[in-house]
Amino acid sequence: MSVPADHPFAAAVKPLVDAMGGEMIAPDRARGDDVVLSWEGRPVVAVRLPHLSDSLDRILADLQRRYGVPLSALDRKTKQSVVRQLEQRGAFSVRHGVETVAGALGVSRFTVYNYLNREKGGD
Repeated sequence: MSVPADHPFAAAVKPLVDAMGGEMIAPDRARGDDVVLSWEGRPVVAVRLPHLSDSLDRILADLQRRYGVPLSALDRKTKQSVVRQLEQRGAFSVRHGVETVAGALGVSRFTVYNYLNREKGGD
């Protein structure tokens, strides 16, 4: 069975699956950790979720697309805003998250920690 790309439900969830870096597959190819989505009681599509380690790279690439420039080219205030957004999305709970974000922003880990502490301090 293939994924019915023309099915309205599959078409409706595709932007969400793409945004989170998932892959739409046929329900009969689903593995134990895939999420099978049904429409009117019948399985329509399965979603294979990305590995957590790949998610941060995807989020950073999405932010770069949104800003239209490399994240390292952003001004300090915008970089602070990016760090706040990433913290809200759990980026720093991923192993090496601070290092990955610091590299993308073109700053040191110390600077990322300062941005995080500034937010917690209410500044």
